Amino acid sequence: MTNYAEATTLNEPPRGHARIVYLGPASPHWEVYGDYGDQNMLEEFRARTLARLILLPRNDPQFRRNQERVNKDAERERISIEWELGYANAAEAPAAAPAATPAE
Repeated sequence: MTNYAEATTLNEPPRGHARIVYLGPASPHWEVYGDYGDQNMLEEFRARTLARLILLPRNDPQFRRNQERVNKDAERERISIEWELGYANAAEAPAAAPAATPAE
C-alpha cells in the first residue's frame, strides 16, 4: 500500500493568465498583471508571487530559485504565465553573454 498520490497529467485549459514584468534595478523590481481569469484567484497568485520576488533583482541567485517556485505555483493553480525579464533579445541574457576578447 502506498501513502502518496500518483502524479497525473492534466490536459485542462488554464484558468487564467498572468504576466510577470521586471520593472528595473530600483525596488520594487517586479509587477504582476492578470490578463484574464478569476480576479480573486489572480490577486492571490499576485500576492504570493510578489512575496517571493519583490526585493530580488533578476540577476540575484535567489531569483532563479524563486522563479521556479512561482512556476510550480502557477502550474498547480493552472495559471499560464509569461515572464518579461527586460532583455531586448536572447543575446543580452546573462547566460548567453560572450566572453571578452582582447583588442588587437
